[in-house]
Amino acid sequence: MSGSAVDGLAVIDKEAGWTSHDVVAKARGVFGTRKVGHAGTLDPDATGVLLLGVGRATRLLRFLTPLPKQYVGELVLGAETTTLDAAGEVTAVHDMSGVTPEQVAQAASGFVGNILQIPPMVSAVRVGGRRLHELAREGVEVEREARPVTVHELAVAPLDADAGVYRMEVTCSSGTYIRSLAADIGTALGGGGHLRVLRRIAIGSFAVDEARPVDAPVLLSMAEALRDYPAVSVDEALGQRVGSGQVLAADELSAEGEGPWAVLGPQGHLLAVYEAHLPGVVKPAVVIPQ
Repeated sequence: MSGSAVDGLAVIDKEAGWTSHDVVAKARGVFGTRKVGHAGTLDPDATGVLLLGVGRATRLLRFLTPLPKQYVGELVLGAETTTLDAAGEVTAVHDMSGVTPEQVAQAASGFVGNILQIPPMVSAVRVGGRRLHELAREGVEVEREARPVTVHELAVAPLDADAGVYRMEVTCSSGTYIRSLAADIGTALGGGGHLRVLRRIAIGSFAVDEARPVDAPVLLSMAEALRDYPAVSVDEALGQRVGSGQVLAADELSAEGEGPWAVLGPQGHLLAVYEAHLPGVVKPAVVIPQ
């Protein structure tokens, strides 16, 4: 793919060993434009769905980041690590040979719903103007405030119960750290644990079965990029008002629910994204020049 007039969303299946920034850098060469960004960072060791906005679609990434995420991974009981996953150094070992699958499932159920989670030191969260992973590389550990996240579903099943290895399937809100879930389940069982082999299988409706390698991407339209949000279609006259960024009455746009709304023109192209403003009034969050 070449040229710079390319806009859309690429659903990438990230390989292990790549940072999310590595994928963006590669995609810039593939698409022939520097206007590439991503929604929802994946750790280098993790694989799976990474959403890339290309061209004008980079302006839509703010709406994709909050979509719920789905992961599969492995919980390993009995060992704590510096990074809460298999990439870190072991800091403590516990004899958890007596823990049963039923006990693991019961402990995991305590983390379903709205919970508070402390970000790991290897995360990109900023504390005092510095990213935690930068501090961690310097050997510095700082106190972190717990943050609210939502775990919609969490299922665990034994892969090798004798070795304390369990498959985890998680559906959660943006900002949830699966490595922290694994470590917290281990602690709740009276010992410790860590995460390994993490794979993100979906962001919203964008699932791994439609993901492609970064060197062979498929570009979805900007309208398709917002398929998880309600869409409204407008005629040419109203489309001109939308294109000029006018604030509108919600009933003019036939906007129902809480939004945001993808506003499509007569040909199905994305004109703008509108969001609630005042009661009965909507305003443009993003306008896409045509």
